[in-house]
Amino acid sequence: MTTAVSICSNALLMLGAQTINSFNDAANLDRAKLCANLYPTVRNDLLRSHPWNCAIKRMLLAPDSTPPAFGYSQQFQLPTDCLRVLEVTAGGQQIDYLLEGRQIQADTTSLELRYVFLNTDENSWDESLVNLATLAMAARIAYAVTQSASMEQTRTQEFQMALRVAKAVDGQEEPPQTLGDERLLSARLGGGW
Repeated sequence: MTTAVSICSNALLMLGAQTINSFNDAANLDRAKLCANLYPTVRNDLLRSHPWNCAIKRMLLAPDSTPPAFGYSQQFQLPTDCLRVLEVTAGGQQIDYLLEGRQIQADTTSLELRYVFLNTDENSWDESLVNLATLAMAARIAYAVTQSASMEQTRTQEFQMALRVAKAVDGQEEPPQTLGDERLLSARLGGGW
C-alpha cells in the first residue's frame, strides 16, 4: 500500500539513509520531521504541475449569494480541494470567466468545473506519479540528508527526466482534442465540404 510515509521512506532509501515508520518516528525523528514538513509542498507542487488523470475531478458549481462588485454577474467559490482550474464551461460550452483568488467570476447561473484536486490518497495514484513523488522527495531532501550538493543535483536531474516521461505517458491516455469545425479545417487543408 502506497502512503505519504512509504514515498518518503523510499526517497530516504535512495539517499542511503534509514527509513521512517511514521512522520512521528521517535527513532528517526530528524528525518521524520524533515519529511513531514516538506512532503505536503512537494506533493501539491507535483499534482499542480500536470493534469494527472488520477487527480482530476468535475463539479457543478452554484453561484455565491453575493455577486461581484462589478464586471461579471455571478461569482462561484472554488472547491476547497482545487489545486488548478483546467476547464470552465456552462451547458457544455466554453465561456468567458475570470479567476480571482479562490473565486471564478462569470456571466452564467451555473458553472461546470474540471480541475486538479488535492488527491491525498497516494494509493489511488498512477505508479508513475508515485515514482515521481519519490524522486521529487529524494531531490528535495538530498542535501539535508547527505550534505552533498552533487547528490542533490543528481537526484534533481533524475526527477526532471522522469517528469518529462511521466507527463508524456499520462498525456497519451487522453483522447485527441478536436480543433473546432472539422469542415472548415478540411477546407483550409485543401479538402472539400
